[in-house]
Amino acid sequence: MTTYLQNAKWGVWDAGAAVLPATYLEAVVAAGGTPLLLPPIGTDTSVLDLVDGLIVVGGADVDPGNYDAEPHPTTRSQPARDKHDIALTLAALEKGVPLFAICRGAQILNVALGGNLIQHVPDVLPEADYQPAPGVYGEVEFRTEPGSISAELLGERASAPVYHHQILDRVAEGLCVTARAADGTIEAVESTRGSWALGVQFHPEQNRSDLRLFEGFVEAARRYRDGEPHAERRNASMDFKPTERSWA
Repeated sequence: MTTYLQNAKWGVWDAGAAVLPATYLEAVVAAGGTPLLLPPIGTDTSVLDLVDGLIVVGGADVDPGNYDAEPHPTTRSQPARDKHDIALTLAALEKGVPLFAICRGAQILNVALGGNLIQHVPDVLPEADYQPAPGVYGEVEFRTEPGSISAELLGERASAPVYHHQILDRVAEGLCVTARAADGTIEAVESTRGSWALGVQFHPEQNRSDLRLFEGFVEAARRYRDGEPHAERRNASMDFKPTERSWA
């Protein structure tokens, strides 16, 4: 699991630290996995040879320089963390390591493969409420695409906690959209290239009563560990297509 690298407090100390909200750790453990933390420093993608799956977690905005855009006034990024997360994401895809990318992680996945982002949702969807207040999660309802990992694990419709002000715009080649909110916001993308790779714009770790995505990821990690091939779930309608709605 990737982590943040920023100031934190413990005991009498207030200093830089590698940190991760406990909800991610608790979700992995509850789903039957063992979490290992990968701080965004001293990046070495060969660490993926030692694990059975990779979770790229949420956090700060992706630096728009990664997709050749100027920063929006509201954008707050951590470029060093971007480099770390992008390197691990690309390595996981190349090796076929199961990849679960959450919120910022889904944006990293799209950007790493050549896609881009809308940097501030209110600019294109003024009515959206994906970040109701500082530290307050909203709720998103969405529909999934038949034949996808998302549909297999969540069914035709689902809802989840959400907290973000950026969204996927142009979807990268090698990804397909497998869930959308009613307003067109992309809520999930998956790889079209064979490995188990799922990116979600929402925060499943915040819903402790619904571990289905974490359970699906842990099962994919088990199969990878045991050398079992990833089952092909996509039907003909899941062939890659660019996003149907462009915010540009």
